[in-house]
Amino acid sequence: MAKKDMLNVALPKGRLGEKVYDIFERAGFECPSIKEKNRKLIFENEETGVRYFWVKPSDVAIYVERGAADIGVVGKDILLESNPDIYELLDLNMGKCIMSVAAPKGYVDDNSRTLRVATKFTNVAKNFYTSIGRDIDIIHLNGSIELAPILDLSDVIVDLVETGTTLRENNLEVIEEIVPISARFISNKSSFKFKNQQIEKVVKAMAEKVGK
Repeated sequence: MAKKDMLNVALPKGRLGEKVYDIFERAGFECPSIKEKNRKLIFENEETGVRYFWVKPSDVAIYVERGAADIGVVGKDILLESNPDIYELLDLNMGKCIMSVAAPKGYVDDNSRTLRVATKFTNVAKNFYTSIGRDIDIIHLNGSIELAPILDLSDVIVDLVETGTTLRENNLEVIEEIVPISARFISNKSSFKFKNQQIEKVVKAMAEKVGK
C-alpha cells in the first residue's frame, strides 16, 4: 500500500491509548512494532494499512482537525472544551467520568454575587453557567483544582470526576453533574470524504469490539 493511502491514527499517550490500541489490534488493525521498547514516534503496518503515533491526549484533536492524522481517539471533555472542526464517529465507552461542579461540603450558593469558578475547562464552565443564567468569574488553573475552594481562591470547581475519592479526601462534594464523558473516535472531515471506505471499515470493526 502506498504511504499516502495509509490511515494515520493519532493515539493518546497513557493508559487510555494503550486500551484503545488493544481494540484496534483486536479489530484486525495490529501493528506489532508499537509494543517494542524503543523511542520511535511512528509505527506502521503496510499489511493492515495503518500508521500509528502517540501524542499528548489534549493534542489528538489538533492533529486530526489539521489533517496530520486521519482519525484519532480523544476524550469528550477535550472536544467540548476546544470544539474542533472534526467528525465524531463512535463512543468507545471507555475512559468514563463525569464533568461536574464540586464545592466544599455544605456549600450554599449566594446568588447575590458573582460565583468564582476554578477550572481548566473554561469554555465548558462558561457554557454551562450561561445556560442557567449565572454570573461567574472564571479562574483558569492547570492542576490541583481541588485546592482552589479550600484556600478560598474559588467558591466551586468544574472538573472531571471519576470515583470522587480526591474530592472526599479534601472535604469536597459534587453539587451538580454537567455531562458524562468518555473516549470518542474522531475523523478529519476531508479524510472522511477521501478515505471513507477505509475509515468506515475501521469504525465498523471497532464498534463490534467495544465493550467486549
